[in-house]
Amino acid sequence: MMSLRKRLGRGLMAVLCVIFIAHWIAADWIIRTAAEKQMANRLADDGYSLLETLAYSDNDQVTFNNFHISSVYDRRLSGHYYLVKVDTRAYPSPSLLDFPLAVEPVAPDQSRLYHLTGPNQSPLLVLGLGAVRFGHRVNISIAEDLSAVDHDITSIRAAYFGLTLLILFSAIGLLRWDIQRSLRPLNAVGSELEQVTSGTRQKIESDVPEEIQPLVQEINHLLEVLARRLQQSRTAMGNLAHALKSPMTLLLRTTEDPLFDTRIDLRLQVNTQAETIQRYIERELKRARIAGDQQASAAFNPRQEVIALKKTLRTIYADKPLDIQVTVPNYLIHFDREDMMEILGNLLDNACKWANKRIDVEITLSDLAVIRVADDGPGCLTEDLTHLTQRGQRLDESVQGHGLGLGIVLDIVDTYHGSLQFGRSKTLGGFLATVSLPIRQ
Repeated sequence: MMSLRKRLGRGLMAVLCVIFIAHWIAADWIIRTAAEKQMANRLADDGYSLLETLAYSDNDQVTFNNFHISSVYDRRLSGHYYLVKVDTRAYPSPSLLDFPLAVEPVAPDQSRLYHLTGPNQSPLLVLGLGAVRFGHRVNISIAEDLSAVDHDITSIRAAYFGLTLLILFSAIGLLRWDIQRSLRPLNAVGSELEQVTSGTRQKIESDVPEEIQPLVQEINHLLEVLARRLQQSRTAMGNLAHALKSPMTLLLRTTEDPLFDTRIDLRLQVNTQAETIQRYIERELKRARIAGDQQASAAFNPRQEVIALKKTLRTIYADKPLDIQVTVPNYLIHFDREDMMEILGNLLDNACKWANKRIDVEITLSDLAVIRVADDGPGCLTEDLTHLTQRGQRLDESVQGHGLGLGIVLDIVDTYHGSLQFGRSKTLGGFLATVSLPIRQ
């Protein structure tokens, strides 16, 4: 979908263009109308002057004297013409050179302004006057060539068009600036949302226009609800695991009662199920310790999180002199923090459990995020490695030792359409776990 800034800009620019075009057309019409009105006033003066020169002769004829009319009407094709009709008799101006001017008849005491084509196809503005003098019907038509006026109007039109374009582009520039200024709070909201995504901010705090204030409030409310529910879920899981730990320990001790000596199969069955539940409890307690009290985030800093996780695991495995070497980037990547902490926490926990002294953690980023965790422990046999990588197996129940928590890792890796592989470290000689995840763009 087109951005809001472009939609507003294009819409308002289209409206401005329509307004300015309509304004230019209206101004052009007003200029031409004013010019023709000015010409019409001059034509009327000359027409009424001709009308006043009419005289009545003894032989019942109406004559007129053009002596007092401007000499421009005597000059050949001067652009100023007249045609006087008394009844059916016509008296054209000398400037017409016998050109048949197709004038329109006008009723007595009426006037009419119209356009005609004159000599040499020149455009003419014609004023027709109707009158009755001495019992005879008189029509006087005064015409003026519009070519010079059209030339002047064209020059004015071009100049005004240029001025209109200048004003239009200036208005568009100011409009674009105002739109950018008006949308600046939205850009601030977008920047804060990116900070929320990266985990450096927990809510949007920008001052925004009242139209989008409800949206910002709902987003903040949603962020608070999600964070609270996630914390409640993690707390509930940890509390449940703690609550079940003691009853499960008691249940395991109960199976040692001599009463079960006669039912070895029942003791074995109860022990198996109880130990399975015990492993689930241990796993949830371990997840709670690894996750800590930090807020959920849609991105995480690998180095920052691994260093924090390293300190946590050293506390948990304080009885071991562990040397955990970290080679990871120190910038944000767009993976869910809880998922990555589950993967890193379980892989590092297994490494800490079985390592003698040394653990290497490496994360590389290209098209894939590749996580490698290696230790110097005993590792796994080749046939066990093949069994571990079989899809769909509960890996924490497959092989003793490195199996604990690997089921969680496989589940998360599958949701990212990644891969989980196990092998033997060439540098440390122990177990090597490799996770490959597609990087979200």
